[in-house]
Amino acid sequence: MNDAAEGLPGVPPTQPQQPVPPQASGQHLQQSAPQQQAAQAQPQQTSADPALPLQLDPDATTQANTQNERLGDGVNRCPRCGSTEIQLRPQTGMLICMFCRYEWSEQTVEGQIFEEQPLDQLQGTVVGSGAADIDETMTDVVTLKCGGCGSEVVVNVASAMSARCHWCRNILTVNNQVPNGAVPDAVLPFTLTHEQAVEAIREFAGKRRMFAHRKFLREFTPENVVGVYLPYMVVDGNASATVWGQGEVLVRSYTRGSGDDRETFYDADVYQVRRFVDFTVDDLTIESSAERANMDVFVNTNNIINAILPFDTKNAVKWNASYLTGFTSEKRDQNVEAIRPVLEDQLLSIARSEVSPTVSGYNRGVRWEHEQLNVHGTRWVSMYMPVWLYSYYHVEGGRGMVHYIAVNGRTGETMGSVPVSRGRLLAAALTTGTVIEAIVIAFLVATI
Repeated sequence: MNDAAEGLPGVPPTQPQQPVPPQASGQHLQQSAPQQQAAQAQPQQTSADPALPLQLDPDATTQANTQNERLGDGVNRCPRCGSTEIQLRPQTGMLICMFCRYEWSEQTVEGQIFEEQPLDQLQGTVVGSGAADIDETMTDVVTLKCGGCGSEVVVNVASAMSARCHWCRNILTVNNQVPNGAVPDAVLPFTLTHEQAVEAIREFAGKRRMFAHRKFLREFTPENVVGVYLPYMVVDGNASATVWGQGEVLVRSYTRGSGDDRETFYDADVYQVRRFVDFTVDDLTIESSAERANMDVFVNTNNIINAILPFDTKNAVKWNASYLTGFTSEKRDQNVEAIRPVLEDQLLSIARSEVSPTVSGYNRGVRWEHEQLNVHGTRWVSMYMPVWLYSYYHVEGGRGMVHYIAVNGRTGETMGSVPVSRGRLLAAALTTGTVIEAIVIAFLVATI
């Protein structure tokens, strides 16, 4: 990560010469090389004239089998007593048999799905079998054969992963991976209870009570919060990036004129800046539901889901549909290639963040004009993440909006939106601000 290829500065000269104030222009820009180079913090690898690592086959895609071989579709029983009455106990994050009270957990997937390999050696694309491409011809309806009585039970995997046999009352679960996006590689269980989620939502809305819409306050029922598993892709990556641009160093500033005619001028030296960085990412989470990725702020507040990240993905376990008993779920509907542009955009953001400390000497900032990203290798795992979700549909002025309050089912992090009362906002502006401020706020609220 350096400017050595062009003989350019890590940071600019500390004592630039003071030029004579220009007589006609407001800015004096120089193209000059530095007389002094300062030390910089180094990333994983640096190169004066970077040569990208050799890629064995960047387009190669391999698949790792993540099927839980211990389980199958249909009846799956308690390891101790054989009951099918199994569900998650959020207080412990473990499965519990409702008959004998035995508790257990599936094995964590960390280090179990892919062959052990340093992230900086990743090449090509490796996906878990639960993240494989979706077959558009596959139906969401799965027929299970009950192992207790032989009856056939139908499950719509778009909204549920289990069903009770209407004859023998055994619970049947969907555990075999089918190419419709319903069965992921792993699941991160809830550890936050319904009561804790209700309290978090009540506290969040309570802090916004002053400006909340009166109808919302009358109809607010946090007890209706729903536990839902949302589909994500969890990605490991090995990448490098090169960025080019211009950095400016302030030489001096001075003022001319007087009164209303006073004008400030700035003189700056301009440098061509280039940075190269190798970096890796571990467990980057990206939404794999097209509906949840739709950030149309005029229709819903889906964007608040990203505000409750991160999840502790290292504690995810092998898939077992019993973790979803009592909860709802949304199945994945996007493939790896559809999500790849989102990944690359986030990787570029990470790259810019990595090089940022090395350009702090350019006190007037750096403007990156060209960016190049090279993704050498990625690993993709499909995973269900736990979210407590409260929704409220509000109509005003003939336009409807779905407001969400979301609670991270692991950490309790809470974020959301509530419909506001325009009248109360305007009254507050008139009380604490000026008339002009009130008019501006009224206009903005009316156009929301």
